[in-house]
Amino acid sequence: MSATDVGLVLAVGLACAVEAVEALTIVLAVGLTRSWRSTLTGAAVALVVLAAVTAALGTAVTTLPLNALRVGVGGLLLVFGLQWLRKAILRASHIKALHDESEIYARERAAAAAAGRPAGARDAYSFTIAFKGVFLEGLEVVFIVLTFGANQHRIGLAAAAAGVAVLLVVVAGVAIRGPLARVPENAMKFGVGVMLTSFGTFWSAEGAGAHWPGSDAALLVLIPAVLVFALACVAALSRRAPAAVEPLETALTT
Repeated sequence: MSATDVGLVLAVGLACAVEAVEALTIVLAVGLTRSWRSTLTGAAVALVVLAAVTAALGTAVTTLPLNALRVGVGGLLLVFGLQWLRKAILRASHIKALHDESEIYARERAAAAAAGRPAGARDAYSFTIAFKGVFLEGLEVVFIVLTFGANQHRIGLAAAAAGVAVLLVVVAGVAIRGPLARVPENAMKFGVGVMLTSFGTFWSAEGAGAHWPGSDAALLVLIPAVLVFALACVAALSRRAPAAVEPLETALTT
């Protein structure tokens, strides 16, 4: 397995695990508070729709010329990765409140309880919230799998990494019947931001005609360089604004 393949597995696995943790929190909160039947139905329908989207987009993406694919995919990964990295830097420097699954779980359960009891066997609220949570978080998984996989012609490897990550999260959630609050989600998001930014920079430059010294081995330098830069940003921001923490209610919605 090449360095690029290892990076692909790590980046896709970590990113998909983070998204799965967030989707699981929503499903558990609604299912335990209201109707498991409607909740699981909503989640299942979302997975079917995501599978159809993946099949359609996967076929379209793989038909693009390699250089155009790398420029497009690299640019999207770079934009997406910088968004993750920006939020991770702000959280690490205490300007933005840390992502707290326990708090989100409590908020979702309170909202589910306040929505009132379903009139019949079918609970539209549970179905809708579960569908929306799984679908929106799943779209990011689809994006990550397709961008990483199509660019390297390893969609199967990317899908396998995503599947294993999601399965592990679901098994852990079922075992404890609660949110995975002890998962170091903020650190994982920091790592994903570094990986996506590094791969996005590498592939977009390569697609535009640049030649990296050492080819794929350049990632072994690029990834640590992005990490060092991100940590330097954290240190600088921590010194300048040590007490400017964003309210938790605002952070949970961004």
